[in-house]
Amino acid sequence: MRRFIAIIFFLGFFQLGHAQLFSGEAILNNENFDRQRWSWGYFLGFNTYDFNFDYKEYNQNAIGGKDLVVEKGIGFNVGLIGNLKINNNLDLRLEPGVSFNTRGFQVTKADPDTYREVNATYVHIPLLLKFSADRYNNFKPFIVGGLSTSINLSSNENNPDDNYAGQFRMTTHSYYYEVGVGVDLYLYYFKFSPSIRGVFALNDELIRDENPNSIYTGNVKKMSSRGIFLNFTFQ
Repeated sequence: MRRFIAIIFFLGFFQLGHAQLFSGEAILNNENFDRQRWSWGYFLGFNTYDFNFDYKEYNQNAIGGKDLVVEKGIGFNVGLIGNLKINNNLDLRLEPGVSFNTRGFQVTKADPDTYREVNATYVHIPLLLKFSADRYNNFKPFIVGGLSTSINLSSNENNPDDNYAGQFRMTTHSYYYEVGVGVDLYLYYFKFSPSIRGVFALNDELIRDENPNSIYTGNVKKMSSRGIFLNFTFQ
């Protein structure tokens, strides 16, 4: 599903870019938009999250040496944008939003009862630098990158029950770096910007079970989230 979303995005990107670059369009939409020092907007989009597990020891009895197998899902993003223009090709952006996602994991070759479904609601706050090419007609590609933090409202961090009571626990606060690409399309009434972005956690997000030999957490050295965001921005 993640590859399907990426393919759809880049096909749309190619079609829109082709129309802008080779149509010979002379009329500029929102010609003065980028002269604003401050601009505002909102975004809607989709996400897919994964868990990246680093293990203390390689498990020869597990598939690919992995104790835990992850099942990814598709979620939803929504948020606001504040943009500060630094110069014609550089912007500083704050993009606070909320993301919803469901993913799961299961102990390799274990009983189906070991499956854990993880429902997450994140308050996600990235601070990003946006590097843009010069505008051509109504088309301007960009790359974006920066740091972010999130609050996991479904973390279960302070829950006394662990996996042996059916409760999977994560840290409430996490920190990430983000990189992505996109394109600004200047339409008649607003600027529309589809983009795709990778989001990678920096800290260990796993709360260990009380049992040091837990089949869920005992061999995990570090667990961190990683995800792909497909956002559609309106300014």
